[in-house]
Amino acid sequence: MPRHSSALAAAPTHDGRMNTSSQTETDSVGGFTISDLARDFGVTLRTLRFYESRGLIAPARSGLTRIYSGRDRARLALILKGKQLGFTLVEIRAMLANEEKKGGEAGAASVGGLQLSREQVIEQLDMLRAQRIEIESAIAELEASAARFDKG
Repeated sequence: MPRHSSALAAAPTHDGRMNTSSQTETDSVGGFTISDLARDFGVTLRTLRFYESRGLIAPARSGLTRIYSGRDRARLALILKGKQLGFTLVEIRAMLANEEKKGGEAGAASVGGLQLSREQVIEQLDMLRAQRIEIESAIAELEASAARFDKG
């Protein structure tokens, strides 16, 4: 069975693995290695170490090996969804902390597993729309420059 990226899933429940004799010891206890998560989510090892250094995920250790839990895996999915939606890591950390404290807020909507208030959604939409305008302007300017090269 092929692996499927779970980066956009809120809480992956299955990692798409086949039961083979080449699985690592961590598989038998339900953990994931750093390589497993990097491959499954399409991120680098450095990215995972960075998120760990910022306290966003907290793998257990077996010697020098990081062993990520299902909770770490679900948090990584939420972190990546938050990044995709344009939130900063500081904002994502606050969202994760709020979810752990409250277990979801009344009046919050789930967006890719992240519990967002109406104000957060509106503010993020405004910021992304402003970025889109800047990007479209940059594209138009570069297209005009490219057209000048083609004429010359």
